[in-house]
Amino acid sequence: MADSLKAELAKNGLENEVQVILTGCFGFCEKGPIVKVLPDNTFYTEVKTADAAEIVAEHLIKGRKVDRLLYTDPTNKEHVSDSKHMGFYQKQIRIALRNCGVVDPENIDEYIAREGYQALGMVFEMGAETAIDVLKKSGLRGRGGGGFPTGLKWEFALKNKADQKYVICNADEGDPGAFMDRSILEGDPHSVIEAMIINGFCIGSDKGLVYIRAEYPLAIKRLITALNQAREYGLLGKDILGSGFDFDIEIRYGAGAFVCGEETALIQSMQGDRGEPTVKPPFPAEKGYLDKPSNVNNVETYANVPVIFLKGHEWFSSIGTEKSKGTKVFALAGKINNVGLIEVPMGITLREIIYEIGG
Repeated sequence: MADSLKAELAKNGLENEVQVILTGCFGFCEKGPIVKVLPDNTFYTEVKTADAAEIVAEHLIKGRKVDRLLYTDPTNKEHVSDSKHMGFYQKQIRIALRNCGVVDPENIDEYIAREGYQALGMVFEMGAETAIDVLKKSGLRGRGGGGFPTGLKWEFALKNKADQKYVICNADEGDPGAFMDRSILEGDPHSVIEAMIINGFCIGSDKGLVYIRAEYPLAIKRLITALNQAREYGLLGKDILGSGFDFDIEIRYGAGAFVCGEETALIQSMQGDRGEPTVKPPFPAEKGYLDKPSNVNNVETYANVPVIFLKGHEWFSSIGTEKSKGTKVFALAGKINNVGLIEVPMGITLREIIYEIGG
């Protein structure tokens, strides 16, 4: 699709006037492939390569929207051109998914242009204990299912002294039909990398590990690209941003076992053993990977971390409920009109998700 658009732009002498950018998923999987035209925010759905010529000729040259490619509201059958007015997006608050469908995931400059890695610099200045306190005040909980307070988990690992500690990203979502973590890594890998570096600094670790399903080839490809770019920019490796802090990340591959989504089973698998959960305590923050203190957080949890420092814990804790702050990403599927990936505030009802967002 992108190649077809570029070819049509070149044919009309617009290759230097209009830029075609590949992004991650917008979330509206049911209606893909999607082409979004800026700055008027026109949202074309179910676009085919044969439609490229019409989009260029009608929209870009003549300034007329291609109505047949616009989203049709299932309730009133009217065309909707701006995603802000679509029922699928209206109740969403995109925090973990803030860059998905916005930036080119294989271009670190686009992430940096959207305040990428600024949170890391802020954490270096405030120090580990203050940073952990910010996370605790934000109310962020683990998004993998257990819901344990993230700041408290990091504090436990900080207080456990050891010659080596590990930061582990759980990217092994085994739930049938789930694609939340995959989409974040495909659409915004740098947010996870930045958060892992912050985690490492906060607990005193110089080693990060991403445990990812081997069945996610595009996520793996984009993660590898992002890691290499971060190293080239001095954001991974020795003396990051002149802070004196060293940190790097390796990738480990899972074989798709559902149970390995549980943190202790994941650690067993990473060590080359059978992926079976172990009894707690000891918790991984005390005795984890290779019997060293380890922090295990999933992809979605990490994706929330940088923006908490950028916007403040008060902002994050103002979203959600008294005991569950922020948002949650869901893979919405089944007998509904709008299938896709959604991010909604904690406390939203199932009726709102199914009938108003799902349509």
